[in-house]
Amino acid sequence: MTAPDQSARPIGVFDSGVGGLSVLKALRAELPTENFVYVADSGFAPYGERDEAFVIERARTLTQHLQSQAHLNIKALVVACNTATAAAVHVLRQEHPQLPIIGVEPALKPAAALSHTKRIGVLATRSTLNSQKFKTLLHGLTGQAEFICQPCDGLADAIERDDTPKIRALCAQYTGSTGQFGIKNGLIDCLVLGCTHYPFASDHFRQLVGPEVHLVDNGEPVARHTRRMLHQLNASSQPGSLRLLSTGQPGALSLAVERWLGERACQAERLDSITR
Repeated sequence: MTAPDQSARPIGVFDSGVGGLSVLKALRAELPTENFVYVADSGFAPYGERDEAFVIERARTLTQHLQSQAHLNIKALVVACNTATAAAVHVLRQEHPQLPIIGVEPALKPAAALSHTKRIGVLATRSTLNSQKFKTLLHGLTGQAEFICQPCDGLADAIERDDTPKIRALCAQYTGSTGQFGIKNGLIDCLVLGCTHYPFASDHFRQLVGPEVHLVDNGEPVARHTRRMLHQLNASSQPGSLRLLSTGQPGALSLAVERWLGERACQAERLDSITR
């Protein structure tokens, strides 16, 4: 196979559902000529309320399908899910040492750099907050800021289902439990959206915390890191392609891509071969 063909191989991206589209959006902005294949594991969502062994097994299954030459033969993988990264990225890197694998993590470091009050709210799934990877990240920032961590049970699922009343109610509940927001001393002036679903509720969060509080997610940093990790960039000068796969209802993924990415002609496919 020639080098141009190699460079045109797609970048794989997966999440438990549609939340990883927030990362995919940043990836496509950073790497507009690259080809992408996105897998929503919606048939097994949400990951954030599953045990670690289950998440590892799903991550291994999806990665094997994406990486296999008989299927999609990706040249890099972005695990666009905080829960899956925390539970499984080390396993995936051990099993696929030649494949560049990029994970995501709550953007605590960027928030610490932005914050003036040094009080930072962190919203994430319970699995992410309980993971050793997150605890290590938090420990590494000891003394730099106070992080108030709030598990957000049900929020990713509500966003997945586009249940606006539920999203609004849960955003209000969890920001209220986190504390008081503002830019005065003693208030929380940065809110970390520590699940890739949560940026799609940014409008609700913004109404709740006010215009001066920073909302911090990890889409753009992950996209820049992916560019640095790629061994070969696509040699094409044309916009890259996008393929959508779902282990759940493909129509729901197509609608989410239209709603959040503005892509109207991209129809998702049902991924039946790895639904069990």
